Amino acid sequence: MPDKVAPAERPIYTNSKGKELQSVVLKKELGLLDGVAIIVGVIVGSGIFVSPKGVLQNSGSVGLSIIIWVFSGLLSLVGALCYAELGTMIPKSGGDYAYISEAFGGLPAFLYLWVALFILVPTGNAITALTFAQYILQPLWPGCEPPHEAVRLLAAVVMCILTAINCYNVKWATRVQDVFTGTKIFALVIIIVTGCYYFSTNDSVPFSQPMKGTNTEPGYLAIAVYSGLFSYSGWNYLNFVTEELKDPYRNLRNAICISLPLITVIYVLVNLAYFAVLSRDDILASNAVAVTFGDKLLGVMSWIMPVFVACSTFGALNGAIFASSRLFFVGARNGHLPNAIALINIHHLTPMPSLIFLCIISLALLIIKDVYTLINYVSFVEALFTTLSVSGLLWMRHKNPNAERPIRVPTPLPVIFLFICIFLVACPCYVTPWEVGIGMIIIISGIPVYLIFIYWRNKPKWLVESSQTLNTSCAKLFLCVPEEKET
Repeated sequence: MPDKVAPAERPIYTNSKGKELQSVVLKKELGLLDGVAIIVGVIVGSGIFVSPKGVLQNSGSVGLSIIIWVFSGLLSLVGALCYAELGTMIPKSGGDYAYISEAFGGLPAFLYLWVALFILVPTGNAITALTFAQYILQPLWPGCEPPHEAVRLLAAVVMCILTAINCYNVKWATRVQDVFTGTKIFALVIIIVTGCYYFSTNDSVPFSQPMKGTNTEPGYLAIAVYSGLFSYSGWNYLNFVTEELKDPYRNLRNAICISLPLITVIYVLVNLAYFAVLSRDDILASNAVAVTFGDKLLGVMSWIMPVFVACSTFGALNGAIFASSRLFFVGARNGHLPNAIALINIHHLTPMPSLIFLCIISLALLIIKDVYTLINYVSFVEALFTTLSVSGLLWMRHKNPNAERPIRVPTPLPVIFLFICIFLVACPCYVTPWEVGIGMIIIISGIPVYLIFIYWRNKPKWLVESSQTLNTSCAKLFLCVPEEKET
């Protein structure tokens, strides 16, 4: 092994302003407000404007739908608190990947990374981008669906724009997140206020038979919960950027405790507003519940609702791109992805190759049409690995009980959360066997990839040289170098 390079002999890099950089690392630039904005901004995206239909369709009744929205919020809060313990015990970026790796080793961690890289993250980004395009174009095609090509093209454009912003400057990305988080909360407040006004001035009683039509089939209840949890998905995204969070022991916990209760209350009130104004059939017939709501109540100002919804999904997509790119950066840094993805731009100190690689895969998934199949499919795989992460929390408490835990969740909470996750993983196997089967095939397909590219030490020379060529090309193209440890 070559001698360690002395600090004075290291290459000197300068940032975009010509200022000399002592080390090329991802900086701790995220405070409590940024943490809250990331969680709220990622969670409040397309879900609350898409999922009400899925929850109602599978639960069968208004009353059970509201119960599922409350349950999904509480479950997400419990899960987020469990992840707060994991994130402070293992203060590394990467979220589930880091925790599964620490608890169970390289192969399970790689399988999570494999599925996240090609399914979980880019599919979520594609859904959010398509929802943005659908809502922003809706006023231009009143009474009908916007053209398929226009929706896909606009989704691709906005994904590229946000990737460019995240490549250029971390602070720009967090400013975008803060502004659009405020915008989406304002949009939801409009729905709540107008819904309350309509309810107070209308003679009809929309909640007279709240449990009529309830579906008690366990498998369909699990699918309904999936749709609800999809609207809360993103509660663990702050764990992806732990290394960039100032005072993570305090800010991680506080951001979670502020964000999740706030979002749960807002979501329940928004759904009550929907049900106060729209009939069950209206909701089931609508692919854009918020737009249908606006058309009925806002009159000539109804155009404002799709604009606000588009702003909401825009902010959610920005937060997802920012956080999830760090997951792949950490995976590459640990040798589970090509080293090129672990490079940092010397001028902007951003993981530029990781961001661009994620953008390319997300663009490839924009051809998918059925958003509800994607929601069920993504939720199943995500629930499976969330189950594994929480199992790791309990396993590490048994394996290493004396480890430092700045946050310790009462034991019944992770146990309850684990059993609920197992239920959510098991029940849909007979309701949506196709989605479950394809998900398992994709997970298992990562095993030979791991054995060939990671476990196999004596790789052929051509394979090693190809990897080195890719790394060198990316470093030159994007002006990137490997991360340096600050001394």
